[in-house]
Amino acid sequence: MTDVTKRPDGRSAEENSVVLDAKGLRAMAHPVRVQLIGLLRKYGPSTATRLAERLGVNSGTASYHLRQLGAAGFVEEDTERGNARERWWRSVHQMTELNDRELVDREPEATMAFLQSVATAYTLRAQQTLNELQTMPRAWRDTFDMSDWALRLTPEEAVGMRQELRDVIARYRKDTPEAAATAPEGAQRVGVIAHILPELDAPAAPEVHSGPETVAGAETS
Repeated sequence: MTDVTKRPDGRSAEENSVVLDAKGLRAMAHPVRVQLIGLLRKYGPSTATRLAERLGVNSGTASYHLRQLGAAGFVEEDTERGNARERWWRSVHQMTELNDRELVDREPEATMAFLQSVATAYTLRAQQTLNELQTMPRAWRDTFDMSDWALRLTPEEAVGMRQELRDVIARYRKDTPEAAATAPEGAQRVGVIAHILPELDAPAAPEVHSGPETVAGAETS
């Protein structure tokens, strides 16, 4: 039986999340598509032209990748906003999950391309914050943190820690375009990016693969 966890906005995790299958994994194995999904989830519906301006690509490139994402079921046209001259797009889900070990084994190249694209998006987000940090109000500058800790854990302990971190984050208000209207005064968007990076003392055997990965709203969130 599947546990359906209710989010603060009253919707279930299943309603907000898409679990990648082989088709979806291959469709998302491109950095521009990962970033497009992230922008639509963060800021809400938009056009190819506006998204292209944010990414620094031409509108034809953005439009092509949006169509590919639409064919794979990640985005859809927002017919309430669009017209004959301008197509608006919106994200179908708020979170993307890759948690199928067999899929990771069957599609190693697509898996790595997808994870590399996510890592690139995370790096760009951190760099954007650094570029804007000095102009932020002091209160928000004081919230900024970039830290790392070296731990020595078993795989089971690492998985347990990952779940504990997710449980902590789940207690806080999730950001969606709709939630912004009801958030308390002074609330702003805060990105929390967590990395658990195994650093093995000896190389892993070729047949050993990493465990399931879960990626939230990426720019995929």
